Amino acid sequence: MSEIERESMEYDVVIVGAGPSGLSAAIRLKQLDADLEVVVLEKGSEVGAHILSGAVLDPCGLDALIPDWKEKGAPVSVPVTEDKFYMLGEAGKMAIPHWPMPPFMSNHGNYIVSMANVCRWMAEQAEALGVEIFPGMSCSELVYGDNGEVKGVIAGEFGKNPDGTAGPGYEPGMELHGKYVFLSEGVRGSLSKEVIAKYNLSEGKEPQKFGLGMKEIWEIDPAKHKEGRVEHTMGWPLGGNAGGGAFIYHIDNNQVYVGFVVHLNYKNPHLFPYMEFQRFKHHPHVAALLEGGKRVAYGARAISEGGYQSMPKMVAPGVALLGCSVGMVNVPRIKGNHNAMLSGKAAAEAAYEALQAGRASDELSAYETEVREGAIGKDLWKVRNVKPMWSKWGMSASLAMGGLDMWTNQLGFSFFGTMGHGKTDAASTEPASHHKPIDYPKPDGKLSFDRLTNVSFSFTNHEESQPCHLRLKDENVPVAVDYTSFAGPSQRYCPAGVYEFVEDDGKPRFVINFQNCVHCKTCDIKDPAQNITWTVPQGGDGPNYPNM
Repeated sequence: MSEIERESMEYDVVIVGAGPSGLSAAIRLKQLDADLEVVVLEKGSEVGAHILSGAVLDPCGLDALIPDWKEKGAPVSVPVTEDKFYMLGEAGKMAIPHWPMPPFMSNHGNYIVSMANVCRWMAEQAEALGVEIFPGMSCSELVYGDNGEVKGVIAGEFGKNPDGTAGPGYEPGMELHGKYVFLSEGVRGSLSKEVIAKYNLSEGKEPQKFGLGMKEIWEIDPAKHKEGRVEHTMGWPLGGNAGGGAFIYHIDNNQVYVGFVVHLNYKNPHLFPYMEFQRFKHHPHVAALLEGGKRVAYGARAISEGGYQSMPKMVAPGVALLGCSVGMVNVPRIKGNHNAMLSGKAAAEAAYEALQAGRASDELSAYETEVREGAIGKDLWKVRNVKPMWSKWGMSASLAMGGLDMWTNQLGFSFFGTMGHGKTDAASTEPASHHKPIDYPKPDGKLSFDRLTNVSFSFTNHEESQPCHLRLKDENVPVAVDYTSFAGPSQRYCPAGVYEFVEDDGKPRFVINFQNCVHCKTCDIKDPAQNITWTVPQGGDGPNYPNM
């Protein structure tokens, strides 16, 4: 529909995504120059709607951006009071001491937060400075200038028929042009993916690696609640089937965040990450905490895990990638929000200097330099080998060798240099004939739940008359490759039950229930044939995580 004429609006900086990196960039730009025209476009129905709540926040990013955040009422009020780490067996647990790990692994001075609420508060700060924020505005396309630079985005396109043609209520959206465009879409954003491919930004870098994070919010018996307590676990139920682990964070109001992460480089296509999560809650240690409580929300999202060596080049003409669009998660610390905030601040400062110098639509090389050589790069450099060690040598060896490597990196050297990741997560999947199916217990409806019931607790909604936003490059591949060679892993790796194979005249047929999609992007990452592409649906569609 490229022939459609659209109205356009001009800004100094256009920011896609109202997460911690995008909002930090917007705030910093207006702090530097109140007259700059800055707009933030958010695909969720409101700021925070697509932010999966529950994290331990290192406040260093917030300190750098808004030093008086406490006085301004930031929803960052539950300091970590206990920090526990357990190795789980099927029936018991063993505490792992913190003393062998370097000091930066401690959660002392950090806070348990709802990142959805932190982003809502940050949006208020941005708007008070004059930033324009438009929720419910999916950015479906990039706009390129005459010289191949990123000039802007198309946002707010509504009313297409399922076949992609214009429906009776079609609205073409608008072009929003910026002297610079910041992409802060989070993990595996569709526009960021396009930019990385178009400008070959991953050349010479290791492939990005990912995990699937699933999370439930529970209200538990007040007698069991310990506000400020943080627990991380490894081991059961994943064992040798996949890397990953779990966490339980005690926030206020007798609530706990219960999360489970599965590294997506697992080999066995029969693995069912969602059911591993449900099984985890039946461990005696976890079940004792949750029994008598109730689950009030559910969600899932992919997590970038590649670290320093997987970060692509972050700038191209007219555009910069921020936060998880690059991949700035410190995997052993299980933290990335602080780096996302620092990246937004750095991008804003680089754009401000460029605009002051009369530049526009070029590469913000100063931003890239600051990320790689400043606080973010230093944070990620010293843990860069933990993830590849885990992938190559397994959990136990990575604990010992990873701890040693982090200590030596504190001193400025590593016995291991910089290790590579090798295969992509998609290429790590092996044919089903190489593995045995895994028998999972049926959810009991009290501690564990079937996927569709849980998806209803993500408050996900998609207008069914729109085109499917999960696109197949070849419609024959799901049956010919995914089902035939890999036993249809899409029906298991998706944490929302989007994909299924149904019998049709005795033959399998691939079905996409896109209405269930919680925008985790796992399909775009893990599909062995790389045949599924995640794109944005209409603005406002998707999960609506609660304001908790």
